[in-house]
Amino acid sequence: MISSKLTTKAQTTIPQPVRTALGVRDGDEIAYEIDGKRVILTKAKRAPMDDPFRTFDEWNSDADRRAYAKL
Repeated sequence: MISSKLTTKAQTTIPQPVRTALGVRDGDEIAYEIDGKRVILTKAKRAPMDDPFRTFDEWNSDADRRAYAKL
């Protein structure tokens, strides 16, 4: 069994064998799933990149696509 200590600030280091098993490295996010008295750690899936132009839906009609298709 692999273990690590909890600091006074409720932080811990994920041991190297666990990081390797999860395929995580600096900057990656960890997801926690609580299942009764167990907690399951997994590598969090990244959200798809937001499309900054998705907000401008006022120019997203069929007529607009046809008008700008050859630009």
